[in-house]
Amino acid sequence: MEQLNAIIKIITDNKDSNILLEISLDTDLRVDLDFDSLDLAELTVRCEHAFGVDIFDDGIVTTIKEIMEKISG
Repeated sequence: MEQLNAIIKIITDNKDSNILLEISLDTDLRVDLDFDSLDLAELTVRCEHAFGVDIFDDGIVTTIKEIMEKISG
């Protein structure tokens, strides 16, 4: 989860929002992190590069827990 947190931090740092919260398994990408479609696309590319997994391959993921399940295989 540490590597995923680092990826999310990169994306949130690039946004002009003041989102500062502790990321948990229940964190919602759109609601809690205010990710838009471009942020989700960046997340997909970064996760695929880091973990070799397309997190949106089987459909939409909305939470950190769902991403972790995809990464874990």
